[in-house]
Amino acid sequence: MSLVDLPASAAWRHSGFHDGYEAVFLQDDDTGYRLDGHTVATEDDRPWVVRYAITLDQRWITTEVRVWGWSPLGSRTVQLATDPAGHWTVDGAVVPELEGCIDVDLESSCCTNTIPVHRLQLGVGQSADAPAAYIRAFDLSVQRLEQRYARLDDEDTRLHFDYHAPAFDFNAVLVYDESGLIIEYPGIGSRVL
Repeated sequence: MSLVDLPASAAWRHSGFHDGYEAVFLQDDDTGYRLDGHTVATEDDRPWVVRYAITLDQRWITTEVRVWGWSPLGSRTVQLATDPAGHWTVDGAVVPELEGCIDVDLESSCCTNTIPVHRLQLGVGQSADAPAAYIRAFDLSVQRLEQRYARLDDEDTRLHFDYHAPAFDFNAVLVYDESGLIIEYPGIGSRVL
């Protein structure tokens, strides 16, 4: 799978499970990638704001995550770190439940679903499990999320993946652009920039 360079920024309109907006700034250099983003949304008549900074190595393996959140519960910060073997810490404490996760997935973000697509480099007809450290939007709690991506046939420059998250009984076809950024995430959001 050959992807073109990432844009310097992207944005999504969130609608469905929550309503809001997300903007991200993407950087890459000799050491890897960095995603800096913000999401502002409402869910069940409750507002929340999430800011994130995700550092990935050159292979798109998550190395460090810092998330700030504001909601009616107050403000909170959570910091995750991992090593190449998939050992995770949350705020400095080892979390065995996350053992073997390579990716991070933020409930508040469409953008984080680009991480496994870049890392896995699946060809059409291939599939792979991509368990992730999953960070909830409202309270920044962290849990393990089992996920599976299966590459479907492309349509022009659009990449299609069958995505499944059993914990939420969620299955959808996710559509990505030629840079590997999600365009359509059914029930979650659509890319506007």
